[in-house]
Amino acid sequence: MSKKKKHYEGRVWIGFDLGGTKMLAKVFNDDYQTLGRAKQKTQGAKGAEAGLSRMVNVIESALDDAGVEPKQIAGIGVGCPGPLNLTKGEIVEAPNLNWHDVPIEAYIGDAFDCRAVICNDVDAGIYAEYEEGAARDARCAVGIFPGTGIGAGAVMNGQMLRGAHLSCMELGHIPLFPETSGDGSEGSTLEMECSRLKISSEAARAAYRGLAPNLLKSCGTDISNITSGKLAAAIDAGDEEIERIVRRSAVLLGCGVATVVHLLSPDVIVLGGGLVEAMPELYVETVREAANDRVLGPYKGSYKIVAAELEDDAGVMGAAAWARKVIEA
Repeated sequence: MSKKKKHYEGRVWIGFDLGGTKMLAKVFNDDYQTLGRAKQKTQGAKGAEAGLSRMVNVIESALDDAGVEPKQIAGIGVGCPGPLNLTKGEIVEAPNLNWHDVPIEAYIGDAFDCRAVICNDVDAGIYAEYEEGAARDARCAVGIFPGTGIGAGAVMNGQMLRGAHLSCMELGHIPLFPETSGDGSEGSTLEMECSRLKISSEAARAAYRGLAPNLLKSCGTDISNITSGKLAAAIDAGDEEIERIVRRSAVLLGCGVATVVHLLSPDVIVLGGGLVEAMPELYVETVREAANDRVLGPYKGSYKIVAAELEDDAGVMGAAAWARKVIEA
């Protein structure tokens, strides 16, 4: 058992990231210095009720790590996947968790006798980058995080871009190749073509066909073994087919970025997630070139595309900062 930290006397803010594979909670002071943290796997919590109970356990562990009592909590911010009902404080749907209509704010707020505030997890990430990272001083910042899906969020004039009742910026569901043949298939979306799951599937097929010997040696053909880091290592080792697959994905994401530029005219677009962290130059530059090739002339040079700076801290820090903004407003 780890040694309990010395008790911290001041008020604290909790940031919570309800990711697809792990739950992460951090305890921050008013200067957003980390006082304590805890995480657990999301998988294994069968059903929303078990998941909510696990969220409480993770927060309690973070408080214990920080040497803080629940009564010191000023507010809890929770970054959640999927469309959210912001009026009710609920997750409407989180397909990767199989959660529907889950009352996050009420449950977590009641458990710790304080106010809880939800936001989309990518909104939380880009809000943190806006406050402390790659989008500092931006008027309009858009965050795009390719991972299991394609998450996106935006901050305009210091406010998260949100609908009247629901979260927005579901960029991953932009149709790329809509069905035109009449055979009844649904076509494909940005998420279906650009997610890491799609890249891993294509990479596994390439390895099976003998087109990616280095990836085959390190991962075999099981897509669960094909991480962003392994993809990057295979490219560095000379697997040209893996590089082609990753670049194709980045080009298509660049098409989505061009759409965002025409809609919002952001001054900064922040790319984050494992793919970007593993191969920032290749991925970001390919997205940048693809977007620039597709935007109208007046928009060229009006924005920049950069890699996220805060990595794993972004979601929890942004969730805590947003909760504080809402609570202290």
